[in-house]
Amino acid sequence: MTTPAVGDLLSDQPSTDQVVFETRLRRYWPDLLTGLIGAYPDHALEMGQRLVRIAAENFRQRPADLRLLDLRRHADPQWFQHQQMLGYAAYADLFAGDLVGVAEKVDYLSELGVTYLHLLPLLKPRPGENDGGYAVMDYRAVREDLGSIDDLRELAAVLRGRGISLTLDLVLNHVAYEHRWAELARDGDEYYRGFFHLFPDRAMPDAYERSLPEVFPDFAPGNFTYDDGAQAWVWTTFNRWQWDLNWHNPEVFYEFADLVCWLANLGVECLRLDAIAFLYKRLGTSCQNQPEVHAITQALRAVARICAPALIFKAEAIVGPADLAPYLGVGKHTGRVSDLTYQNSLMVQVWSALAAKETRLLCAALNRFPAKPPSTSWATYLRCHDDIGWAIADADAASVGLNGFQHRQFLADYYAGVFPTSDARGLVFQEHPLTRDRRISGTTASLAGIEAALQSGDAGHLDLAVRRLILAHQIIFGFGGMPLLWMGDELGLPNYYHFVDDPAHADDNRWVHRPPMPWDIAEYRNEEGRLEHRIWHALRHAIMVRSSLPGLDASVESEIVDPVNPAVLVLLRHHPVQSLAAVYNVSPDPQELPRWVIPLGNWAWDALTEETPLTDGPLWLEGYQTRWFVQFT
Repeated sequence: MTTPAVGDLLSDQPSTDQVVFETRLRRYWPDLLTGLIGAYPDHALEMGQRLVRIAAENFRQRPADLRLLDLRRHADPQWFQHQQMLGYAAYADLFAGDLVGVAEKVDYLSELGVTYLHLLPLLKPRPGENDGGYAVMDYRAVREDLGSIDDLRELAAVLRGRGISLTLDLVLNHVAYEHRWAELARDGDEYYRGFFHLFPDRAMPDAYERSLPEVFPDFAPGNFTYDDGAQAWVWTTFNRWQWDLNWHNPEVFYEFADLVCWLANLGVECLRLDAIAFLYKRLGTSCQNQPEVHAITQALRAVARICAPALIFKAEAIVGPADLAPYLGVGKHTGRVSDLTYQNSLMVQVWSALAAKETRLLCAALNRFPAKPPSTSWATYLRCHDDIGWAIADADAASVGLNGFQHRQFLADYYAGVFPTSDARGLVFQEHPLTRDRRISGTTASLAGIEAALQSGDAGHLDLAVRRLILAHQIIFGFGGMPLLWMGDELGLPNYYHFVDDPAHADDNRWVHRPPMPWDIAEYRNEEGRLEHRIWHALRHAIMVRSSLPGLDASVESEIVDPVNPAVLVLLRHHPVQSLAAVYNVSPDPQELPRWVIPLGNWAWDALTEETPLTDGPLWLEGYQTRWFVQFT
């Protein structure tokens, strides 16, 4: 199918801009059309034509400095894979008060080495309960206390000038009850009623419920809510005041395609596609991870590439290993869906290895992971704004002689601090009455034992806890992908128990790991002898070393070596110009590793310590020690 003609779309634009747009259109039209065929087979061609018009209109309005960024990204399309990339995530208000305040703290981010800033939901949410901002009332406005759209545009420009890419959340699955689309639907507007899943009685909701899980069983049981105004049962996966959108309707796609381009024109460089797994509904399934989700994302990404190729997508897909790779693109969608997605299994397995003091389960689980497309990247992390769920597969556990249920119970006990030898101080979040699964809230420092060590006053205990925290981050930094730091972890901030003083947060203990940034304490990073100084500089050193190692470019996959010493994790990475062996002792005790496990020559050296090359004898590691052995090829 030939591409649409550009002349009529951009006849008022310079001929050079018409050529640029037409070149992109020729490149991405096949991606757009095949994505639309996969999700909207009866409307694909007409949708494609309309979406090109949407892209052209937004291209016309794209500022000159962002068009220059597009050219730079075109010259370096894998910019987000480079080992210099470091992500940082925070709530704007907790980090610096408002958007202007965030702009004033850019020096702090640059000092740490941040190149990617994810600000948690800041588009205008509903008043009152809003799921931490994920119940959006207006996608084209900013939360009033944070500033304005102009402030957001200015912040993006300030960050861009310092080499930091701004990431925002785009909630795809649902809107707030108060969103204009939902209000019009309740008023009887048939066009907007088509934006939602509305049912006159319980027949279809009951049929769907037979195969649907519950996301928040404690405070949002079921997946449907009766609305008096709409005179219908409404699909509400997450909360009664979050209405699921009907992505079967092409009109919903058009709205979001225009919105994606508009946000890109504000200077947003990455969109975190929230709740993406839930978009497409199919009777008799869990209504998650349906193939149409990947087709929709491919088409949406193609529209963005035509208008604003500097923009990338990150899929918020917290799903099992078999379902995760498709969010980066597999088969006919390879490399055409999202550019980044969370490596949530790595997070779980790192915490599991630290609790068990051994790596067999980690190695077994991650060795079963399907390979990602080379043009994409994992986002690696120890924690995020959410809780930690112990997603340990029974089959993975059984393969190393563990009982999956019992190990999940052990991890929940350990990180809640009730296991006899645990010094973790997490809080149980959302215990499931039937499965007995318990998720955990807590800062990295409190989960790693720093809070308990400070309370004990034992210097040796504190030293081990700090080394444990540093090692955990070094695993994330050395796995490959884009590592993400959560605000405050670089300072070792403990749990924030004052969250209960805010009535809006008191019933949700995830706020225990969402503290306001204590800038007076942040200054301690400059004072030798302080805990904050030790953690900050250890992490910053690893970040700086990482940025110098081509072997940690995200285009390369890590090879996970079967454990010879179960307490030691060994990752091998073979880049065309550098081989790297990352070695981690996940126990507090010294460990020995045979030299033959590391397939590098004796001239390989430890990039973290700049120590002399390897010798022929066994390798010794101190408790919680990391070694990054590198060798140029």
